[in-house]
Parts: sequence; C-alpha cells; structure tokens
Amino acid sequence: MHLLYLDDAGAADTKSEEYLVLGGVSVFEAQTAYFTNELDKIAAGFSSNSPEDVEFHASEIFARREAPWNNLNKAEAQGVLKAVLGVLAKSYDSAKAFACAVHKASYPNRDPLQLAFEDLCSRFDRYLSRLHASGDRQRGMIVLDESSHETTLQGMAQNFRKLGTQWGVIRNLAETPLFVNSKASRLVQLADHVAYAVFRRYNASDTQYFDVIASRFDAHESVLHGLAHKQTKDPNCMCPACLSRRFASGGANR
Repeated sequence: MHLLYLDDAGAADTKSEEYLVLGGVSVFEAQTAYFTNELDKIAAGFSSNSPEDVEFHASEIFARREAPWNNLNKAEAQGVLKAVLGVLAKSYDSAKAFACAVHKASYPNRDPLQLAFEDLCSRFDRYLSRLHASGDRQRGMIVLDESSHETTLQGMAQNFRKLGTQWGVIRNLAETPLFVNSKASRLVQLADHVAYAVFRRYNASDTQYFDVIASRFDAHESVLHGLAHKQTKDPNCMCPACLSRRFASGGANR
C-alpha cells in the first residue's frame, strides 16, 4: 500500500498570511521504518537518551521559542529544517512529495483546507492510477495529523469515493483517511516540513527549504502533478507548478 502523509501550514483565518498549504509525502508501506530511523538519528542529536521525545514541528523550529530549539541560533535552526527535508531528498525514488498552496483571497467563498484536500485526493488518486497502469496494483491511504477538521475531511473523502471530485471519482483509496497524533509519527512530522517548505516558498518568497525537495514532487510528462498553486491573481505566475502546466502540451491547467 502507498501511504500519503499530510499536514497543513498556515491557517485559514489568519489575515496576516496569504496562503494555506496542505502537503506531505507518499511512501510505500515497507519504507516507513527507513524514514523513522533516519529522523530518529537527527533527533538523537538533541536527546540521545530519548530521541523519540523530540518532535520535529517546522514552525516551532523556525521560531526557536521552545526547547530544544530555543538553544539554536537562526542558522542552526535552518540547518535542522533542511536536514529533516534532506531525509526525503535522499530517500527512495518512489517517495514523492505532494502539496497544494491555496491563495486564500482568490477563493473567498471556499474553505482553503477543504479546497486543498480535494485537490490532493485527486492528485494522489491519479498518481496511483499511473502506477496501476505500469503494473503496481497497490492501493493508497491518506494519513493526517489529528485536527479539528477530522470529521469534515473524512466525510469529504467518503463523498469523493461515491460522488467524485470536480476531476472525477476517487477509485484507488482503500479507506477513509486515518488521523494520528503527529508526535507518534515521524512521517507526519516529515509531511509537516514539506507543507512548511511550500508555505515559506509561496507566503514569504523564501525558497531555501523548498529547493531541498523541489525534485521530489510527483511529475509526469514534464508536468509537476504533485505541486498545485491555486490562485487567480496572476495568470503569468512563474512558480514551478504554474510554469510546468503552461509549458505542457495542450495547455493543461491542472
């Protein structure tokens, strides 16, 4: 089974932030131990006796207000963020990043998290369909951090399987999303870093974290399918997601 771990960055009701991002990483179930072990190695540098007690939460590392991150200078904190993302960058070729960045003002009548979730469900389903066509018949499951949106997102996923999204029926997910405590899942923590890297790229024009994982977003036939930039403010946006779609044959807008 392919597992898509997702977390969000930014907040729907925070006016000082232009974007909300939902993002994460898809891994084959047998690969989860590798990611956990690699992230535990980084955590051991901050708590050698109990690395499992160190939770990698990107915004907390960036802010450096809470232990153990409050003992780091800015460059050291940036190094931790990049080291966590580097685990994905250096991992299996089959591990893919997915993210949807929603420009909130472009969709004043939509919940940006729900918009991003619908988008990523469709993208993950199409990714699984491509794998199925190549002989990989594994199905998928989405795993998210526990949140107040749990009931809403589970209901949305059930409806997608029955009624479809605006891009078609979801056919390759084995079950409704699973919600877990991020402290208990290194993969959810990695998803948090992917979402934060994309958030920094779009909300603050800070590409240093995004650049670490830019090559890991799902791509097919020159289109960056794993990264979506939902916005209506700039038809000539030069970000990688928008550029790849404009240059694709047929001018696809997805």
